[in-house]
Amino acid sequence: MTTSEEQSQDRDQVRTRVHVFRDDALGDLDAVGLAAAIRRGEVSAAEAARDAAARAQDADALLDAVQVRLDEPARHGAGGGAFAGVPTFVKDNTDYAGLPTGHGSAAFVPRPARRHAPFTRQLLSTGVTVLGKTRLPEFGFSPSTEFEEGPPVRNPWNTAHSAGGSSGGSAALVAAGAVPVAHANDGGGSIRIPAAACGLVGLKPTRGRVVPNAQGRQLPIDVVVDGIVSRTVRDSAAFLAAAELHHRNPKLPALGLVERPGERRLRIGLLVDSPNGVRTDEATRAAVTDTARRLERLGHTVTPVELNIDPRFTEDFLNYWGLLSFLIGATGRTMGAEFDRHRMDGLSRGLRATYAANWRRTPGVLRRLKRTREAYAAAFRGLDLILSPVLAHTTPALGHLAPSVPYATLIERILAYVAFTPVNNVVGTPSLSLPAPTTTPDGLPIGVMFSARPGAERTLLELAFELEADRPFPSIRDAA
Repeated sequence: MTTSEEQSQDRDQVRTRVHVFRDDALGDLDAVGLAAAIRRGEVSAAEAARDAAARAQDADALLDAVQVRLDEPARHGAGGGAFAGVPTFVKDNTDYAGLPTGHGSAAFVPRPARRHAPFTRQLLSTGVTVLGKTRLPEFGFSPSTEFEEGPPVRNPWNTAHSAGGSSGGSAALVAAGAVPVAHANDGGGSIRIPAAACGLVGLKPTRGRVVPNAQGRQLPIDVVVDGIVSRTVRDSAAFLAAAELHHRNPKLPALGLVERPGERRLRIGLLVDSPNGVRTDEATRAAVTDTARRLERLGHTVTPVELNIDPRFTEDFLNYWGLLSFLIGATGRTMGAEFDRHRMDGLSRGLRATYAANWRRTPGVLRRLKRTREAYAAAFRGLDLILSPVLAHTTPALGHLAPSVPYATLIERILAYVAFTPVNNVVGTPSLSLPAPTTTPDGLPIGVMFSARPGAERTLLELAFELEADRPFPSIRDAA
């Protein structure tokens, strides 16, 4: 069998680890390495696409990460580009011409998109070859890619557990080795959460760093930004540099290609428990404090920091999330004439009901959320970055965050899990998930998060290069 499946007994459960790395055109190359091999003529773009498609098919049989495949891979690297010939997938909440955009929902039958979304064009400008689209939870609302009907997306490190969300399909394929990078987007943590769950690098850019998200730019607060998930820091850096050649926001400092650690020693704040009162579990706490010690050993200064956001932030963000579900329910027929809001899943319906019960609070909710930038800026006085967990606890077993769980229980579980990431979406600041050097007893990765001031992606990437060089990220191929 070409797919590697490693099974071991752990806590009286069978754990299955899945990867599809093998001796083919892709090998164990990242996107930068594969693009270089294609330029040198060592492999062809067609060979890379063929082998990636075969890997994706094998991985999908076990992980259920692919929504739709192209019959023939679509090459976009004829004009060059940093990732010319690199195979990838687009997340299924973003239009790719000729393919349906289903948003992970059973509430409508999607039509083939007439044209590429603006971000799709930016992604294609890097030269990638598109193989298809990846699965996400309904409308990207959940931090776990699970459904009321149909199989969940499984975590390749341990298939009994969640791959995270909402970019869970993309993260599962990249972690398993099907493709080096894949499209992801983030409206409350949806790049960083699956990156943490699957042992990947997940950088949420500053608002406006890439072209505006087609959905997010219509919102009163644009919380959504696009990017990728990757296995190496240099892939995330190379993507942003290539994307900047397609779209350069003059309101932000130019980024360019970041290729190595920075020389400047940084002042880093340490935030272990969430400002909303959620306490971080012991495994995650240990990963973050170990990272803080590594930073000090490397010469950086780490000091505790408080993020004094409004105590109502969690409730306000939940109401804002409910507004998004309410708007989808009200305008869903633009996606398909047969759209039936009653067929939206339990999480979407619960969010919509939350907003319907509290809609009169909307002006205050928006006002307080917009003021979060003041508390965020205050926390950064005298600091370059803030180190925190990505999530309050390690990746849950499948079913814990399923949309079939009663809404009151489900939302309580979500808020106890997603306790750190939404602040960056509201403020619009860059934030990076990196794998910690160790995994949990269940064989799962743990992510740590670095947050920065607006436009400071270079600082994030330079530190990420330094940490990656100091202690390489855990490899799914080597894990026992």
